[in-house]
Amino acid sequence: QVQLAESGGGLVQAGGSLRLSCAASGSMFNSNFMGWYRQAPGKQRAMVAIITRDGTTTYADPVKGRFTISRDNARNTVYLQMNSLKPEDTAVYYCSKSLFGPWGQGTRVTVSS
Repeated sequence: QVQLAESGGGLVQAGGSLRLSCAASGSMFNSNFMGWYRQAPGKQRAMVAIITRDGTTTYADPVKGRFTISRDNARNTVYLQMNSLKPEDTAVYYCSKSLFGPWGQGTRVTVSS
């Protein structure tokens, strides 16, 4: 059974920081890719950042230089450190192995101006 548990979201002012965590089941975490995705109100879900099993990372242009994805293989956990947050980062954030899911419940991030 696939299990994903995202946490760490909340309300923050513009310029602030949050750290998201995603605890994944072993079968999910051993995928070649793990990533963070977000869905803003009225928009489609989009890739934020991806990390491979060996630690290679890829970022969407809007978050480059502000967000950092990392993973702890011993804990089957993926993190997303978000700095210099902007109102346009407001969304529900999900982790998964691809843009096609599967999905957990996500964690909501709201950035106020």
